[in-house]
Amino acid sequence: MTFRLLTYNILHGGGSRVKEIATVIKACDPDLVLLQEATNPENVAKIAEAAGMADFRSVRRQSLAFVSRRKVAFCEWVRPRVSRHAFIDIVPAGEQIRVFGVHLSAVHAAWTEQRRVLELRALLKKIAQHRDRFHVLVGDFNTIAPGAKLDVATLPFRLRPLLWLTGGRVRWRTIQTVLDAGYVDAFRMLHPEDPGCTLPTKDPHIRLDYVFAPHAQAGRVMRCDVVRSAPAPSASDHFPVIADLQIDD
Repeated sequence: MTFRLLTYNILHGGGSRVKEIATVIKACDPDLVLLQEATNPENVAKIAEAAGMADFRSVRRQSLAFVSRRKVAFCEWVRPRVSRHAFIDIVPAGEQIRVFGVHLSAVHAAWTEQRRVLELRALLKKIAQHRDRFHVLVGDFNTIAPGAKLDVATLPFRLRPLLWLTGGRVRWRTIQTVLDAGYVDAFRMLHPEDPGCTLPTKDPHIRLDYVFAPHAQAGRVMRCDVVRSAPAPSASDHFPVIADLQIDD
């Protein structure tokens, strides 16, 4: 039995792009969609309706929300003291899998990378009690993976000074922290040579959106791809990432 998951940063609450976002989601035919920058509950409701989803949850001024094909069994927002955004903890219907949604602090600089590491460690501590059950960590981690290159010239001009103010170099440790905790980068596992860039949709040059599964259960990940088909290039500044996960019948 396959569970299809989508993670999607919809940019500033979705704005006037609700129809396009819903079209992207509906074409992917997911069981559950984790949304980031979903700060407008009215838009989340419209997206759920237009995409044919039976359940959704959103809280004003909270970045993380979801839409689901079926009523979920459990949902909770958890905000550790060190985190800018609350994490979201979801148990879909059937309870064969648990999904932890993430939207870590933004801006590519040394101090924000340190903050992301602290946020991530707080999440890992929170979910330690669930490590023996199948679960995934998904979302916008706002950082690059070990070995990936960040071309400073591709950053918006307003952001370049922030990088240089911290020495021009960043120790990219957040994703390594996830890997060291026993998780597998699902996209990189299945596509070792594909850069998998998810941002910006007009000129993709960086990968910020991830799906992680426990190493012992990595074989359950059947698919993990970046969704680039129309209207995704105009629906948001991020491309969504889709994953097919094998769960028990």
